[in-house]
Parts: sequence; C-alpha cells; structure tokens
Amino acid sequence: MAKTTNLTIGIIGGGQLGRMLAMAAARLNHRTIVLEPQADCPAAQVCNDQIVAEYDDEKALAELASRCDVVTYEFENVPVAAAEKLSASVPVYPPAQALSASQDRLTEKRFLNGCGIPTADFHAVDSQDELEAALAAFGGKGVLKTRRMGYDGKGQRLFRGGEDLTGAFAALGGVPLILESFITFEREISIIAARFKDGTVTCYDPAENVHLNGILHTSTVPAALSDAAKAVAVQSAEKLLAALDYVGVIGIEFFVLPDGSLVANEMAPRVHNTGHWTEAACVISQFEQHIRAVSGLAPGSTDRHSDCVMINLIGDDINDVPAWLSKKDCLVHLYGKTEARPGRKMGHVTELLHTGKA
Repeated sequence: MAKTTNLTIGIIGGGQLGRMLAMAAARLNHRTIVLEPQADCPAAQVCNDQIVAEYDDEKALAELASRCDVVTYEFENVPVAAAEKLSASVPVYPPAQALSASQDRLTEKRFLNGCGIPTADFHAVDSQDELEAALAAFGGKGVLKTRRMGYDGKGQRLFRGGEDLTGAFAALGGVPLILESFITFEREISIIAARFKDGTVTCYDPAENVHLNGILHTSTVPAALSDAAKAVAVQSAEKLLAALDYVGVIGIEFFVLPDGSLVANEMAPRVHNTGHWTEAACVISQFEQHIRAVSGLAPGSTDRHSDCVMINLIGDDINDVPAWLSKKDCLVHLYGKTEARPGRKMGHVTELLHTGKA
C-alpha cells in the first residue's frame, strides 16, 4: 500500500508560495525540503530543511530525489529538464508537461485552444518586420509580450494604435515575442482548481481580480459572474487538467467579455496569488488542497463560508499592517521578507465581508 501520511515533500522554489505550501504540509504531518539558491528565503523559515543550490544543479536534484517521497514546485519557471530528471526517480506533481505548456506563451495559447478553450487571437513575433505585420493585422492594437519569463507586468508593452514602432522589437530584448489581440473586457476573473491522482477535480469559486501596475491588487469573492460563465470556467479547468494528466492545484485567469463569455488569459501550474483568499474564507485552503493532491490524500471541501476580498501588500504597503491588525474579520499573512521594495509582494490581507452565509 502506498504511503500517504508522514511523507517528505520536496518543494522547488523558496518564495512565499513555497512558504505557504510548507506550512500546509506541516499541518498534515508531512516534512518539507526546499530547493532554493537563496539561503534566507521565505520558505526557509518554516520548512524542515533547505538545499541551497540552483534549480538545475544535478547534485542538488539527486539529493532532493533521494530524500523525498514526492516533489512539487511553487513557480512555473522551474527548468523542464530538472523536472524530467527528477521524474525518473521520484513522482513530480504537477507533471513536467504542465511546465512545458505554460513556460512559453505561444505554446500555452496553442495548448489552451487545443483543449477547446478560447483565447485572444495571437501571432508569433520574431523580428521587427513580423511585429509590424502582426500589428497591422490587429488594426494597430495589441499586447506584446515576451514568450518566456515575464510576470507581474514585466516584459510587456501595450499598443493602442498610432504609436511609433521604431525599435519596439529590440526594446523587449530581441527575444521571441507574442502579440495578442486587444480585448475589450468587463472584468478579469480566475478559478483555482485541483486534480487528484484518481482524476477527481475540485474547484473554488471564481475570484474577480484587479491589477495595478501589472501586479495583482485585489481578489474579490464572489465575482460578478453569471452561473453560466462560472460553469464554463469550471468546465475549462476540467478539460485542461485532464489534458495535462495533472495532479495538484492550478490557477487559470480569464477575461469576461461584454456578452458574458470567457476568454482565457493564462494558466499557472501551481498555487496562485488569486487563490490566497481561500485560507480565510474556506476550511481547506488552496495550499492544503495542493498538498492533499500531491501526497495522495482525499480532496478537501472547496465550499466558501464567507464573502471576502484579498488585498496584496506591495512594497511600502507593509507599513499598513498595524492598521489591518486592528480591524475585525481580517487575516493578515506576512511573507518573512526583510526588505520592502517597489513592486515586491510582502504579504496579503483577507478581509471577510460577512460570515455565516444563510
């Protein structure tokens, strides 16, 4: 019989998501070992051990595999080769193919479309000439993004029409790009879903998200979303997870169009910032659900007991913590980072808007 309790779980990445995964694992009597090159990372404060090494260090990967029953990760830019190497000797969840599908925005869009999930129209852009041709096809409007690595608004440029295009390709580093058509949408939502080893899929209620300067500012639940649109979000998650033979939690972001239909923006094969509200408004958080999935435990309930809003604490927002602590029905979660920098996520607050739903 497979061992499902008292596991040692490897976590690649030592940021705040790794920290919260380690905390959830400890509550279920699991041990955690984090692989992260930064010795004083947020996860180091709460995990059982840390291997201080780069994510593709072969010796470190071999040590992680030898000491763990299962390995997971907290961010989608884990080298695919590292995940594949680990998979030869220890289960890795989510699977390496989820990393492959999500790390390149062009591959991601094609994969989503292949699952029957609509996205914005797009063109691959590998030169200045291709950029100009793609923009012409979209009437001069679109969102230009690096195909790999960009996050929190980095590696992007918005075109609204009429801009001087001189040097636009080189300005984003001369790397492979993708131009996405400009979409007029009413709101952004996301859904957090989990798939278990037996194929069971659980979904949390969609959250409505607001970004400032390309970084998530708030997630509000419930989202202003029709039952039909919510069903589409759930169905999309189920199709995507099945296609990837996925195990663990995933976050999928959508644009809600004026007619109520959904267009997928991107997926993240990990626990997700827009699901942080679950630790305050649900009995089972996204972090515990992920640990349950990768360790072979039963799914937890995704029922929401409260409406809420999650607010990210970015940079100097950390100075507002005393005020948040004085408020009723607020859960404050800080990430153990010592230096507040502009754009840096220092923690989050989830404020319950009312409890004891009828």
